[in-house]
Amino acid sequence: MAADEASTPDSRRVASLAPLPDHRNVDTPWWQELWRRHAHITTPLRARGLQCDIEFGLSAYIVRVSLPDDSYLIISPPQEPSSERPPGDPEGWIATREHPDEPSLFEVLYDSAPSDDPGAPQRPEARHGGSAQPLIEAIDHRLAQLGLLPDPVLPGESPHVHSAQSSSPPQAQGVPGTLDRAPVYVYGDALRALTDRLNGAESHADAAALLHQILEPTDGLLAQLDEFFEAAGGKAKEAEEDDGFDLSYDLADAAAEIRSLGEVLHVAEDRMRALTPLASAPRLPSSPARAPSLLPRVLPPAQPRNAR
Repeated sequence: MAADEASTPDSRRVASLAPLPDHRNVDTPWWQELWRRHAHITTPLRARGLQCDIEFGLSAYIVRVSLPDDSYLIISPPQEPSSERPPGDPEGWIATREHPDEPSLFEVLYDSAPSDDPGAPQRPEARHGGSAQPLIEAIDHRLAQLGLLPDPVLPGESPHVHSAQSSSPPQAQGVPGTLDRAPVYVYGDALRALTDRLNGAESHADAAALLHQILEPTDGLLAQLDEFFEAAGGKAKEAEEDDGFDLSYDLADAAAEIRSLGEVLHVAEDRMRALTPLASAPRLPSSPARAPSLLPRVLPPAQPRNAR
């Protein structure tokens, strides 16, 4: 499709997304809500050419990822005991690779779920909790070793930013309704990835380094937002309608507020770096956007793949 051939602002070729699952549940509101809650997991994997689906596991919803060798990944919250967290926002992620015909192939790629045994050793990734980016990076690393990544991420590229950009609506990309809006918001996805990294930061120094990405007065996010709203105001003035001038003033005010915010927070990075962590300070989990909804605890009967 034309959207797959479009270029990002820095002229790099972007990847198309793997297609959606082929079953009737895709068109139902409850499944679309589940898909939205897991978009921070499915979008970067689909950008690598991997097909994803949402299913119900032993006690919670899981992401199932089909691999080129007919094996598959199961990405889930803790199942036994079950997680009390909402779908898509668990206290930790467990990713396993399995094969329907080769039980010996089973392996655990990632496990950041807290152990219910105080005496059991924690896996290194347990410190990341429900953060999505370390999970995606671990999957990237292992699948690259196995040669099972159809579309690897470019070196140095954020796994959350490697997705298709297009000005066409979701329907033009073969997506029902607003189900697949996440790939359009590539810049918001990049900031979500930065938030995931902040939630998983091991020290206040690491957190300060991430604040630097936002607060640096020349190239940081706030400085660029200031310029963005200034440019948007200039674009609004090009309109013939009187409202174009009114809008330009509103946008200029927004730019001024962002500049003021940067001035207020200009020492926040140094203050963060100087903090001393509490020995028992809890680590915040990754928190994708939430919306209240009633999700079924079990899926409807599976539909044939050719039933639409």
